[in-house]
Amino acid sequence: MKNDTLKTLVKGGAIWGFIILELAFFEIAGRFWSLSDSAFMDLDNMLLLLKQSAPIGIIAVGMTVIMINGNIDLSVGATYALAGIVMLDSMNWPFMEAMGDGAIPLAWAFALLTGCVLGFINGMVVWKTGVDAFIVTLGAMLGYRGLVFMYNGEQPTYHLNWTMVDIAEAQVLGLQTPAIVFLGVVLIVWLVMTRTIHGRNAYAIGDNREAAVNAGIRVGPHFVLNFVLIGFLAALSAVAFYSGSGSVNPNDGMLFELWAITAVVLGGTKLTGGRGSVIGTLGGVVAIQLLRKGLGHIGADSETVNLVIGTILIVVLFLDRQLNRKGAGELKV
Repeated sequence: MKNDTLKTLVKGGAIWGFIILELAFFEIAGRFWSLSDSAFMDLDNMLLLLKQSAPIGIIAVGMTVIMINGNIDLSVGATYALAGIVMLDSMNWPFMEAMGDGAIPLAWAFALLTGCVLGFINGMVVWKTGVDAFIVTLGAMLGYRGLVFMYNGEQPTYHLNWTMVDIAEAQVLGLQTPAIVFLGVVLIVWLVMTRTIHGRNAYAIGDNREAAVNAGIRVGPHFVLNFVLIGFLAALSAVAFYSGSGSVNPNDGMLFELWAITAVVLGGTKLTGGRGSVIGTLGGVVAIQLLRKGLGHIGADSETVNLVIGTILIVVLFLDRQLNRKGAGELKV
């Protein structure tokens, strides 16, 4: 029992220890190699980091729930782009234009509804066909991205509403709206996963689906609800970001699913389901953003950033496998 407790503490605290090492390294290295005079751990820099983490972070929280459940969703990037297009394009519809700024909540609602519908489709297909979620959402990723290009061709979708921009850039204690939304999502989903029957069922299904069915858990509807959740969060991420930018490119959101999965895995969620933490995912998102920002701070190019993050992910997966091995014989394979 003591060994299990120690192992849990090590896994839960590892990502935060890594973040501390990142902060220390980039703060020291920045004094020698940075082209900027500002300190890496400057408060404004850290607050900006949270804002920049929000688009991937909000999606990663939903991905955590899906992966704890034993599934995966590769369509979130396309859902993100399509929800953003619907939100901005709807502001140009005649009846919406006639409403002025009163149309803003309705535009947000259209975007969120889009995400929910796409997530519902994914969940129903996984449930009713029994096809693995990886295959279903891989097809959905291609299909939804096709809808993105069909919607407005290959042209960006524009609509800059200054009231919407003001809302997106509003600050509370130095945190802008996207960062506040991100932290709010982390808190709410953490409470759902740790304090509700739905959360406990998610872990049970991911750990042993057959046993969960035998225990009377309605696995199919549970899957659908979680796919609706991640679709909603992908759309919420688009709302938080595009309300301020006012422009959606058809290629936006590409590779978001991979970045989200990377953050979730770095945060300690098991790829095969049954174990994971929303708080750990928060750490994974922050760790990735720190790496990207820190390496840029000392002059590294984007290729180096991707190489470093990819290498770290492989090492984390290897260590996770060692910590979870069934017996010593696995080490010899």
